[in-house]
Amino acid sequence: MIVHLIDGTYELFRHFYGVRRFKKTDPPFGAVAGVLGTVVKMLEDGATHIGVATDHVIESFRNGLWAGYKTGAGIEPVLRAQFGPLEESLVAMGVVVWPMIELEADDALASAAHLAAQDERVEKVCIWTPDKDLSQCVVGERVVQIDRRREIIRDAEGVRAKFGVAPPFIPDYLALVGDAADGYPGIPGLGAKTSATLINRYGHIEEFPASVLGENRERALLFKELATLRLDAPLFTDAEELRWQGATTDFRAVAERVGDARLLKRVLALETRL
Repeated sequence: MIVHLIDGTYELFRHFYGVRRFKKTDPPFGAVAGVLGTVVKMLEDGATHIGVATDHVIESFRNGLWAGYKTGAGIEPVLRAQFGPLEESLVAMGVVVWPMIELEADDALASAAHLAAQDERVEKVCIWTPDKDLSQCVVGERVVQIDRRREIIRDAEGVRAKFGVAPPFIPDYLALVGDAADGYPGIPGLGAKTSATLINRYGHIEEFPASVLGENRERALLFKELATLRLDAPLFTDAEELRWQGATTDFRAVAERVGDARLLKRVLALETRL
């Protein structure tokens, strides 16, 4: 089996701004309909095992570690109002959803990839998100990251080609260069090339000679903690739990609510294949 793990929050944002650019309006459930359509297309293309991770709230335990870490401030109300309906709609579609509160959607994706990769029946794990944090989860050609918009599949060699370091060192790399999207600045004076060179020379930040980071060592370790995704979220015990087995009886109402009758027809057609 091939396990597909989807960053639901990213997809919601992507479709929200895509609909706005295309229609110049903000339909109440336009982004939800877009995400549902994306999942249906994956099923039509042959996907059988799917899990979607969402940020039920944007804030997480990391906000307690670093005051500047990302929050939900600034998210447009019409977009924020679609977070809950997305989760409810996916459940109605029969798709496994992990709404995260203390942890982030990225932690759920990392944990799910870790769990699925331990199952010998799983041939490949595909993590559908361009988020550079998730590059740390890539393992050879078995666990890969897919950037849907750019149509890029990134295996371990692809991660090294992009960042200059192997997947296990991505938290160290991000700690040094920073991550503006997540709200931490990195270490002054250390750009991408210098950071990659240091990591390839010394290894993990913990192994750097004290003189390399000096007074910035503790801050670098804090940023590494922010960048390190959790692998211990108890999401499932068997990858077979992610198999799509058809929609629930509530999905008809969902299709009506989001204003896309064709979604229902497509799902019903997929159910005839089961």
